[in-house]
Amino acid sequence: VQLQACGGGLVQAGGSLRLSCSASGRTSSNFAMGWFRQIAGKEREFVAGIRWGITRYADSSKGRFTISRDNAKNTVYLEMNSLKSEDTAVYYCASSNLALTDRVDLYDYWGQGTLVTVSS
Repeated sequence: VQLQACGGGLVQAGGSLRLSCSASGRTSSNFAMGWFRQIAGKEREFVAGIRWGITRYADSSKGRFTISRDNAKNTVYLEMNSLKSEDTAVYYCASSNLALTDRVDLYDYWGQGTLVTVSS
């Protein structure tokens, strides 16, 4: 299983970015796909997840971020709007064959991360 995340970059506060995660080797919608983020020196935290048509968001993401999935392209997206400086982090996509969960340890495959920098 390989996950390739991209779409990060530098954006001003209030702006938008769309992250993409393409998957190979595990493409069924039966698997949960999640987005996490990590700030240097801090633990990796859950941002959003999707399994089948069900989505789940961290409180910090609700109302601003949208996760979606294109099964035909084996790609998961994270649309991020109204970005804040505190959203600055490396964003990772991950896959779980267990559940749609916010627990880092239940995701068994991870992409390489893409840096999002929000300037204030």
